[in-house]
Amino acid sequence: MDTAKICKAEVVSKFHDVEESWDDEFKSLVQTFPKEKSWTGSNFYFYQGFWCPSIVLRAVIAFQKHFQACDSDIIVSTFPKCGTTWLKALTFSTLYRNQFAWDENPLLTFGPHQLVRFLEYDLYLNNPFPDLQNVCVYQPRLLSTHLPYASLPTSIKDSNSKIVFICRNPLDMFISLWSFLYMLGDESLEPLSLDEAFDKFYHGIYAYGPFFDHVLGYWKASQENPNKILFLKYEDLKEDINSQLKNLAMFLGVPFTDDEEKQGVVEEIAKICSFENLKEVEVNKKGVHISGIPHTGFFRKGKVGDWSNYLTPFMVERLEKLIQEKMHSSGLTFNLSSKTSKDITSA
Repeated sequence: MDTAKICKAEVVSKFHDVEESWDDEFKSLVQTFPKEKSWTGSNFYFYQGFWCPSIVLRAVIAFQKHFQACDSDIIVSTFPKCGTTWLKALTFSTLYRNQFAWDENPLLTFGPHQLVRFLEYDLYLNNPFPDLQNVCVYQPRLLSTHLPYASLPTSIKDSNSKIVFICRNPLDMFISLWSFLYMLGDESLEPLSLDEAFDKFYHGIYAYGPFFDHVLGYWKASQENPNKILFLKYEDLKEDINSQLKNLAMFLGVPFTDDEEKQGVVEEIAKICSFENLKEVEVNKKGVHISGIPHTGFFRKGKVGDWSNYLTPFMVERLEKLIQEKMHSSGLTFNLSSKTSKDITSA
């Protein structure tokens, strides 16, 4: 059996092992939540308005109950398959750029998920009281989550900590999610076809979905408090990474100086953190994340408009109508292609 299949089997095994290890008290709580089969054969539980994967539900609750935010914390929050790995690398390199030499950037020896650790998929996954004091080598603390805004711990929302959120057009996100979970599917089960996955996606049944509720939660919060939440779109970063990096640095309180811009620091960060560069770094080509996911699984194509190679015209029409319906009057738009200026906008 090759490495990819071994990693795949380990992920599936971890899903089932976690479910079987729940104690009676937690099982009783879980039984009160609506349940659906996930795309990989485990379970989703409908918790606080979103579908939470069974593997992290306990970690999510521990994170919500026990995490104490510091005013200086930076939280990278993302919807799955919307540029999480990329944003972690960009934020890490921008925030800490003066704390290490360029030729010693930790991204050359550690993956983005090792440097910016997930709260529910890593730190709280196997320990309800992780030692967060020694988690971050650099300061201020930089951590990440997939949780919706409404479900974040109160300490994050009430503190002066900052949140950097990124989303992606839902057509590309769906294809990326389907491809990712197809890789992780249980070999004892028939993988979900594109049609089957689309039906679940259309009805909002996927990890941390429904997508529109999740994204709009952060969008509205960012409109109300732009000093606390920076709302980014994957397509904007692809189109003009330099301007987006400058906005990110300004938001983080570490704006690029004139000298840094003249020296090409912005371009250097963009280059080091590019999809093409990160994909070829040795650490990202082997091994697995603590959750059991192969590091290679975080690097697929990274393109805008790849959905056009998979979705049928009927699927596209249904999703466009759904986007119109959900985003109506929100002011949020999505660019669906890097080759055209086509947007899905609110009325």
